[in-house]
Amino acid sequence: MGPRLSFIKKPKDIGLAIKRLLVLGLPAVVIVGALGANIAMGIFTPKPEEKEQVIKATPVVVADALSEKVRLSVNAQGEARPLTQITLTSQVSGKINFVAPQFIEGGAFEAGDVLVRIEPAEYKFRVVQARANVAQARSRYASEEAETRIARKEWDELGEGEGSALARREPQMAEAEAALASAQAQLHEAELQLERTVLRAPFKGRVQTQFANIGQFVRPGDNLGDLFSTDVMEVALPLTDAEIGELGLSIGLRSEGDDLGPEVILTALVGGAPRQWQGHIAHTDSSYDRQTRVLFAYAQVVDPYGEGADDGAPIAAGLFVNAEIQGREIDDSVIIPRTALRGNDQVFVATDENTLEIRQVTVASSDRTRAILIGGLRPGEQVITSPVRGAAEGIEIAVAGRPDNETTTLATATN
Repeated sequence: MGPRLSFIKKPKDIGLAIKRLLVLGLPAVVIVGALGANIAMGIFTPKPEEKEQVIKATPVVVADALSEKVRLSVNAQGEARPLTQITLTSQVSGKINFVAPQFIEGGAFEAGDVLVRIEPAEYKFRVVQARANVAQARSRYASEEAETRIARKEWDELGEGEGSALARREPQMAEAEAALASAQAQLHEAELQLERTVLRAPFKGRVQTQFANIGQFVRPGDNLGDLFSTDVMEVALPLTDAEIGELGLSIGLRSEGDDLGPEVILTALVGGAPRQWQGHIAHTDSSYDRQTRVLFAYAQVVDPYGEGADDGAPIAAGLFVNAEIQGREIDDSVIIPRTALRGNDQVFVATDENTLEIRQVTVASSDRTRAILIGGLRPGEQVITSPVRGAAEGIEIAVAGRPDNETTTLATATN
């Protein structure tokens, strides 16, 4: 019989197979077990209770809109300067032999006061010579006049007609008249030059700068000093187009007589003390400034060194002042705190249903504390003054308080 095949494995081979099965199958068993555990936990874990989401109302601070009769005002700044200012110059040449004691920087003078005198001797001599020339010309004129009468009488006695102009000595007479008129003109010029040796103040005012000194030789056109009048002091105030509307001003305004422009209160610190002066808008420019796009209005203070002064303190030239210009009056305006105004023309209104309403308004004027409205809001309505995050039309609000101090300030500002 041939050899027999045997399928019986050896123990060594069986152990190797078991090891391989464990290495390959154990991870799969672990993964399947983990998935099963998660599924079982999901099935047997109790579901969380569902809670209804509650939307809370937004807390706000409100203030009442007030109805008041107000007068609009605009604040501006400017530099005081004299309405009239000139440079005192010599019209003749010569040596200065007199300077008035008040002709110093800051000195005050009256109209007609002698400020500077130039040596007049040379000009007096010219007047004497001119008078002599006039006397000679007048004598020649008288002689020629007599000869002309004789010549005309003799010609008339001849009966030869009217006669020629030369026969009637008309050219000689005209020459004598012209000589006399020329001599008189030279006399007037000499007297005028003599008068110009005395320099007088053309108005009541003050000396700003002084350059004249005794013994100084001057020529025509030399600057002897700068003078300004103290009858009116003027302040140029820059205004925007909106401010012009608030004041009710017009371009090219000219106030005359009793028809004065808006009142102006000018203030400044002088010597460490606050001072105040009363004035009015006298005129405005007829065109806007090309660089700044503003229109200048000019406030004037009459007699700034006299009755217009504040307890003796004048509104001096060169002083930088603050100006409050009184504008037009509004009878039915609505006033709200400035913090209630959102942007340029919006307010948040708290309705009776405790919702927020976004309202468009018409603003007549506003400053740091208040806004004056002439449309879009009724007196008594509540406006929101506090910040509102994510403000939208119709959101629920809850009034958390009122700004008592702000309301008091607002009421005070309207009176």
